[in-house]
Amino acid sequence: MNIAVFGTGYVGLVTGVTLSEIGHNVVCVDLDEEKVDAMNKAQSPIYEPGIEEYLKRNVEAGRLSFTTEYSEGLEEAEVAYIAVGTPEREDGTADLRFIESVAEDLAMWMKRDMTIVTKSTVPVGTNDWIRSIINSISSYEFTMVSNPEFLREGQALHDAFHGDRIVFGVEDEQAGETMRAINAPFELPMYVTDIRSAEMIKYAANAFLATKISYINDIALLCENLGANVHDVAAGMGMDERIGRSFLNAGIGYGGSCFPKDTSALVTIADQVGQDFSLLKEVINTNDRQRNLLADKAKERLGSLRGKKIAVLGLAFKPETDDMREAASIPLIESLVLAGADVYAYDPIAEENARRLLPEAVNLVESKEEALAGAEAACLVTEWQEFKEIDLRELPEIMEHPILLDGRNVFSLEAADEAGVEYHSIGRPVVHAPSEEEAQSTV
Repeated sequence: MNIAVFGTGYVGLVTGVTLSEIGHNVVCVDLDEEKVDAMNKAQSPIYEPGIEEYLKRNVEAGRLSFTTEYSEGLEEAEVAYIAVGTPEREDGTADLRFIESVAEDLAMWMKRDMTIVTKSTVPVGTNDWIRSIINSISSYEFTMVSNPEFLREGQALHDAFHGDRIVFGVEDEQAGETMRAINAPFELPMYVTDIRSAEMIKYAANAFLATKISYINDIALLCENLGANVHDVAAGMGMDERIGRSFLNAGIGYGGSCFPKDTSALVTIADQVGQDFSLLKEVINTNDRQRNLLADKAKERLGSLRGKKIAVLGLAFKPETDDMREAASIPLIESLVLAGADVYAYDPIAEENARRLLPEAVNLVESKEEALAGAEAACLVTEWQEFKEIDLRELPEIMEHPILLDGRNVFSLEAADEAGVEYHSIGRPVVHAPSEEEAQSTV
């Protein structure tokens, strides 16, 4: 099938690449000429493991191309995907300017009756609004489809081919058959519903997962106060199939492009219809509080941070991505810098994005060894594989004080104990908790 994809950000590019991989002819449209030129050379503008191999294979096969021209994108298209960003406004609502712009341009350049698929995450009712925009400009017949994405950054290609489900919200049976035909090669379960329900599924799913994260993080705080171990608590809870073990990993909160934006948007949507979504508001409050936890632990343990070297390991909001949006490293580093610490930070991939978002006072270094050398404490923020492979026994030799504040519970308590490292994690007992005299020696 001939398909046009509007937008080549994270969602749009992965959509275009995977649809071409299963045999469709795809033209992706983006207004950034430099970006389009790079993608036509199989150079990805985003970091996603494996995506350049997919790009190269499908560009060379002639199934995938990129253009800045709407007319070219729609020349042969039978189906058009809208996959532009919907960033969060200050009031928590989704900014739909890019959606509106694409809808207007699409309507101007349509060449035939077609199916229009909204892949972007949009508030309930947005597809009706898109329909009204296109109808005001074009006389062609078209049907709207809501097709929310459920891709995890860093694992998007895997999720596209091995996900739990594909959701369609359709206006009529013909649109449902079109979407089934497009997606049949993925061989994934397909769930077809009405458009507004499909729009809601995306928000409801992400908000529920965010709720699980905030719930276990509040349980972790309670475990610390009561002397319990949250890892064991989560394992015992997760054995109940009604609960499940996924998203019960205590840490320093969620971030990225989806959970923070979608939870805020859902609260705002509820407010607009007069519903106080108090549960989700507290989920957001808990997450905001959790993102400051490592800074609080550092200040409690070290007292004044002025002039002290603090290492930060990991800047991206999760491993296998360079995405810094709503990353826990940002409020942590801002708090450390404000307290006068000399912050040395390292991330395997996200340095370029970090330079635009972090205070100028931060020292962005080229290796974990450089960050750790002579540090009085280290904060582990992102669970990159190279950090998981750190030999804790080497920290007493590298650091001024082998104090590790682990925001992702990467290491076992037993490993920290054997290495002689003072280890503070989330919701678990402190290993080698300092005596009052030892604590004073680092203040």
